[in-house]
Amino acid sequence: MPAHAHVTDPADAPAATDPLGRERAHLAASRSALRAMREDVENLDIRDVTANWVNAVVLQAQIDDRIKALADLAHTPLFFGRLNYLHAPGAELAEGAEGEQFYIGRRHVHDAGGDPMVIDWRAPVSQPFYRASKNDPQDIGLRRRFGYTGGELTAYEDEHLSDPAEAAAVSKLLQQEIERPRVGPMRDIVATIQPEQDEIVRSGLSGSVCVQGGPGTGKTAVGLHRVAYLLYAHRDRLARTGTLVIGPNRSFLHYIEQVLPALGELEVKQATVDDLVARADLEVRGADAAETAVIKGDARMAEVLRRAVHSHVSEPVEPLMVVRGSRRWRVPAYEIAEIVAELQNRDIRYGAARDALPQRIAHTVLVRMEQAGEAPDDRVQDAVARNPAVKAVVKAVWPLVEPAKLVLRLLSDPDFLAAHADGILSAAEQHLLLWAKPARSVKSVKWSAADLVLIDETTDLVERTHSLGHVVIDEAQDLSPMQYRAVGRRCTTGSATVLGDLAQGTTPWATRSWDEALGHLGKPGAVLEELTAGFRVPREVIAYASRLLPAISPGLSPVSSVRETPGSLIVSEVPSDLPSAVIAACRASLAHEGSIGLIAADARIPELGEALLAAGLPYLSPGEETTAESRLTLVPASLAKGLEYDYVVLHEPAEVVAGEPDERTGLRRLYVCLTRAVSGLTVLHTTPLPEALAP
Repeated sequence: MPAHAHVTDPADAPAATDPLGRERAHLAASRSALRAMREDVENLDIRDVTANWVNAVVLQAQIDDRIKALADLAHTPLFFGRLNYLHAPGAELAEGAEGEQFYIGRRHVHDAGGDPMVIDWRAPVSQPFYRASKNDPQDIGLRRRFGYTGGELTAYEDEHLSDPAEAAAVSKLLQQEIERPRVGPMRDIVATIQPEQDEIVRSGLSGSVCVQGGPGTGKTAVGLHRVAYLLYAHRDRLARTGTLVIGPNRSFLHYIEQVLPALGELEVKQATVDDLVARADLEVRGADAAETAVIKGDARMAEVLRRAVHSHVSEPVEPLMVVRGSRRWRVPAYEIAEIVAELQNRDIRYGAARDALPQRIAHTVLVRMEQAGEAPDDRVQDAVARNPAVKAVVKAVWPLVEPAKLVLRLLSDPDFLAAHADGILSAAEQHLLLWAKPARSVKSVKWSAADLVLIDETTDLVERTHSLGHVVIDEAQDLSPMQYRAVGRRCTTGSATVLGDLAQGTTPWATRSWDEALGHLGKPGAVLEELTAGFRVPREVIAYASRLLPAISPGLSPVSSVRETPGSLIVSEVPSDLPSAVIAACRASLAHEGSIGLIAADARIPELGEALLAAGLPYLSPGEETTAESRLTLVPASLAKGLEYDYVVLHEPAEVVAGEPDERTGLRRLYVCLTRAVSGLTVLHTTPLPEALAP
């Protein structure tokens, strides 16, 4: 017997015989309890518990965050499921043992007596909601899913997992939730997490995870829910060390920024790689040719920079004479050279070694003093370390290195570059790195994004970069090896979640293999997981896009979509007047519910924008939030990655391909654009389609 969905009105039956009515009553009571929890926090009086104004400010900030976390989002279900255990969790599975019932939701809610009314989805007792099955019921007698319209509970669906007489069935409510029209920012998938996704979400903090997932497999949502889970399970530790979500661009970050707050998590920072390496005193005003950017992003540059930094250390040529009172203490040049060599052989940063050098020299002087019968203490050693003669030796032997100045010299001085790239970069590669017109100063340089990554690497060679507790990198396949190193520096003592799809790599330096990428990140032991079940893109659409896989990523498994949507794909050759056909397709898409994305090659965006406005169709840009009144977004192909729309109109696939430096990158960009649709894709073209897509 399949699982059943019920839609009734509580007025049609007495409450005692109306399950939906009882569930609505529990929802109302839970909302009241959440409101009471919030009011309790709002009414806290901290005047008598704070010793000073600093403590008061810190405590008030914590209270304000707690109030925000307890907000009741009117159109977001407070709970979405219910579990009826056959026995009390953790109890002996004995005959007659009484089971328990739990409502599963976004956050914990308790009544005035402290008894739970809603259990946080991240709690261990909630796990069977995602993982229990007919084959492995996990002591669950009943799993109930709830359906909502707006914020109102309108349906429920039951699965009797421990009843052998009931056959397994596909959840209709689960399917409806996945297919629900999308308006606004990305929403969470907390109600629809699948077993294979849940395993990744709940994996431990100590290990790093890499998720290879094709379009629509939910890898981004899995990564964000993993952050929420880790903050729940390791809150104290991550509160100290911090968490960070890294995305490919600002539009993408704006799209995903509401997922974690909807789960009650407000303290996770978001950034792009460019944000990570940005410096207040340096502005990105230039751009590299593709072949130059590839070399700047190559991992070999790390060794070139290391050599360049340490080339500043020189051999001492004169002895040191320290004068203290009437005594003179001499340290021969060879002894200073031995100290310098020892510091160079230790695995410490250039700056830390430089700071240690005067203390090591001072220690040698103190040994001389003790041999002469004196009894110097630590204060004497510090004074010797600050002696002008010692400072002069340190300045000469181990000078300060300013990272931006070093990179400026490396990219403008052929001899300096050749000296440190010898045996690493070819002459042709060195030539590509050198600026045609060297800048005179750090301020006058038109730095590129790749240059700032080199400066960041150099900075880390001089002084250690602060490490966070956990970092999530989305669309990671587009990072260069040097960008991976920049991210890896931010989680050397923490862990990482790497999310991406090799087939969607659209930069000239895109990742060739996850093993290689994880090595650059400094996480070679990360567990590699692959998501191949698609929940977002209709089967017809993903099958059409997957025709490109042999050309863009041979050997990669195509996504197997669980959604069959007849009529979801339209490919139309337009003999003439393509703009009119595009306008007509947008109007047809707007007749449906949900968001609409018009995607085109970047060069076509101004022209299409004018055509839309002339036709009376106002549009948004990527990153602007869709609403019920404004549902059409005009999307440059270069910004489509990671975004999703209910209906997509794709303009001229061949132009999308031609807009990239090479055909393979162009076909990958096209693959991204073809897989942004949740309900329907219309492809319009006058130019012949790429060969892999031709009928």
